[in-house]
Amino acid sequence: MQILPAIDLFEGKAVRLHQGRYDAVTVYDADPVGLAARLRGKVEALHVVDLEGAREGRPVQKELVRAVVQAFGPGVEVGGGVRAAETAEQYLALGAERVVLGTAAIRDVVMVRALASAHPGRVVVALDAKDGFVAVEGWVETSTRTALDVARDLAGAPVAALLYTDVARDGTQAGPNVTATAALAEKGGFPVIASGGVGTLEHLRALARVPGVAAAIVGRALYERVFTLEEAIAAAAPAA
Repeated sequence: MQILPAIDLFEGKAVRLHQGRYDAVTVYDADPVGLAARLRGKVEALHVVDLEGAREGRPVQKELVRAVVQAFGPGVEVGGGVRAAETAEQYLALGAERVVLGTAAIRDVVMVRALASAHPGRVVVALDAKDGFVAVEGWVETSTRTALDVARDLAGAPVAALLYTDVARDGTQAGPNVTATAALAEKGGFPVIASGGVGTLEHLRALARVPGVAAAIVGRALYERVFTLEEAIAAAAPAA
């Protein structure tokens, strides 16, 4: 299982939200570009989110994202406000390895399928669940679709992965929703990236034991030095 450090961008800084709330922001690094540079070579991939873009429905911090991508190099996946194919194309053009679409998978699945077909293996679909239903518009609204519903809509499309987050656990370090993540990995038909709630090395070990979970996103626990990046990578490795 791969470890993806998270750099969530808000007002030019690297932050974490608590349970997806924009009124519960903790700043962890005032220099996201420097942070990306320090991570270069230590992990294969980086997860970057324009939080303001997610809320506004359009890219807000594109130039900062560009700088982060340049600082880290190949392997950055970018999300937040990617609601149109044109936006996704722009991020891919500036050097992002993959783009992450969430709301668009609910609002315009035809576009998402077409984008994935145009860029096989470079589109990740984010499924952020609140009480079992997929949240949209930067997590401020909840749809009537479950993660599995959306996964079935995408059947057969060359999507790279499904990024599953239990919003209630995001930023809490209380542990990921392993049961729901495992169910999506088993029935969704795509590799799954787990996100939300990782707070201990045992949480990572539990996810690594789930077939079909290809990666885990880690944010607050790394920033707060609960464990090191090297320890996280070791915990995610297959058991001997």
